[in-house]
Amino acid sequence: MTITIEEALETIYTNVKAKSTHILAIEEAVGSIVARDYDASFDLPRFDNSAMDGYAVKINDATKEVKVKEITYAGDIAQEVFTEGEVVKIMTGAPTPKGCQAIVAIENVTTTANGIILPDNIKKENFIRLKGEDIKAGTVFLNAQTKVTAYTLALLASQGITHIEVYRKPKVVIFSTGEELKAHYEKIESHQLYNSNAPMFVARAKELGADVSYISSAGDTMESLKTAINNAKDADLILTSGGVSVGDKDFTKDAFKELGMQTYFSGIDIKPGKPTNFGKLGECFVINLPGNPLAAMVNFEMFVKPTIAKLSGTKSFYHGLINTNIKYEHHFKAGKNAVILGKWNGNSFEVIKGQKPGMVAPLDKADGMLVTTKELDYLEEGRLIKMIPITLNLQSDKKEDFFTK
Repeated sequence: MTITIEEALETIYTNVKAKSTHILAIEEAVGSIVARDYDASFDLPRFDNSAMDGYAVKINDATKEVKVKEITYAGDIAQEVFTEGEVVKIMTGAPTPKGCQAIVAIENVTTTANGIILPDNIKKENFIRLKGEDIKAGTVFLNAQTKVTAYTLALLASQGITHIEVYRKPKVVIFSTGEELKAHYEKIESHQLYNSNAPMFVARAKELGADVSYISSAGDTMESLKTAINNAKDADLILTSGGVSVGDKDFTKDAFKELGMQTYFSGIDIKPGKPTNFGKLGECFVINLPGNPLAAMVNFEMFVKPTIAKLSGTKSFYHGLINTNIKYEHHFKAGKNAVILGKWNGNSFEVIKGQKPGMVAPLDKADGMLVTTKELDYLEEGRLIKMIPITLNLQSDKKEDFFTK
């Protein structure tokens, strides 16, 4: 039975879970998803220190001539004490001496034969980096289900953490069906086609952080399909394209069913790409996409992308949205929830003209897509729309209505 786009996504959100975790050196963990919260072992900064090259002072000494004690550098032990009428010359990052009430920058003092004259209007704690103002010991400084970036490594290194527990990258296996399909490095006959879907999906799944394998075309016989499936079922996700409509040789759904796949849905009320299926074979999820390249790409972005995100362990698995405007008016047929590809220049969305399910050329031009309701048949110039980005990696931890109505 055909279900709505929202129902299909909710089925994915509900059933797909992250798999096992492992521990990696922090330098190897970039791009992975953190598996648990991390608490700070100590304050950052670990001690009060100077934010400027200058002088550690007492506020009551404002406008007075004071004596300069020895210099404290970053890495030194702090001067134990100083009194009114004295200042400690201090460099950026150096620990502040006991009793320091503020730091006065070098350029704000006047040098004399006996020391320096301090300015007026010295503010308490001015230019002092206070212990724990960045990170407090015992507090969570890195949350579970967030992505490790290069800047996350700065946090981890600041706490002396060398290894981190992250979710294992999802293992995705991709194959295409169809005896007429040949790999792009093979010679083809006049009745054959190059397989454009498989390399596209392999690359896109890698971009989304998956560990990807490719099995060459599975043919159009039940036996060949079952062999391909059995070779792939140790994955977290099997992704196929083609063989899911009603043609005489469209055996893909039957092959998975005979091997015991549980089907969550078969068919989505979406244009293009209605014959998209989702199920589970043992511990492996399965998505069967249409064979037409543009229809397959649209449904990959709508349904495979959040599936990979869920498998990766992130909390940001919902479609991110960008509010933008239609650049030029666009007419289309009502009656279907339509996905429309377009180019986005940062200010407006230009619909790619002449996009059809079997096309390849529009795919490389698409920066994003919009999803319309069944009632809509016209987008006027300047109309506010909700764009789901493709080239910009933007996912959300909040579920939002993505329909342009």
